[in-house]
Amino acid sequence: MSLFITCPVADVERATAFYTALGWTLNTEMSDHNVSCFAIAPDQYVMLGSHQMYASVGGSEDLVGGPDTPSKVTVSFDLDSPEAVDAIVERAGAAGGRIGDTDDYPFMYQRQFDDPDGYHYSPFWMKADTAPTA
Repeated sequence: MSLFITCPVADVERATAFYTALGWTLNTEMSDHNVSCFAIAPDQYVMLGSHQMYASVGGSEDLVGGPDTPSKVTVSFDLDSPEAVDAIVERAGAAGGRIGDTDDYPFMYQRQFDDPDGYHYSPFWMKADTAPTA
């Protein structure tokens, strides 16, 4: 199964520069001046579309938010180490993202960042030999 997360952005060029700075791979075949498609894992993509492009898909004009609109979802993804988590968050900050909290649970190390359009990401690393408890 492929997964595409589509986000309306105020400036496709700025968004493309931010996600490139994260180290994610731009899929040029699925990108143009209205949308940038980034592969974040095999068969998993973040699509960054202009407000106009986003609103044209299914008549969703009233759903286009902005940096002052609270995040409706958190995109969480696992990485191989706490150093990898720190590295992507540091790249996000250097590229103009807002850095959020760091959580160091007994079972997981997790950090937070928002992109310039306000989308919230939560990279994490699951600690070896631990499992979440209820």
